[in-house]
Amino acid sequence: MIRLLPIAHFTCALIALVFSAQNHAEQKVAAGDNEIHYIVVPTTFLRPNIATQYNIPRGQNRALVNVSILNNEGHATRADVTGRSRNLLGQNQSLDFSMVEEGPAIYYLALLNHADEEVHRVEIDVALPDGTSKNISFQQKMYWEE
Repeated sequence: MIRLLPIAHFTCALIALVFSAQNHAEQKVAAGDNEIHYIVVPTTFLRPNIATQYNIPRGQNRALVNVSILNNEGHATRADVTGRSRNLLGQNQSLDFSMVEEGPAIYYLALLNHADEEVHRVEIDVALPDGTSKNISFQQKMYWEE
């Protein structure tokens, strides 16, 4: 379970992650009148105190999958978010997303375990309250950060 902390701390941490993650670009897709933003970053990019407060285990073999949904007015939207990942050897792992809600911000976070230089095929399913659904598929090579 991911514990909450003030929105400013977590939002600042995520903004820092996005701008410091040169090889881990944020991406977005349209789903009806919404935008789904997603990013995968090493958990080592999180400051230790932030990871501790959110109960996110840091490690070179762990990445954080972050999904957020914004409506056409730029407001966070709730959704059902599920996912899975498969490496090139066919080993599957479920992505168990937890919702983090702080003020107007809503994030869906899941941990992804990986080996060094391992390629993962990630699939994320987002079901919105209005009945819109979107399947996001992408491939990402994961590295152990030092």
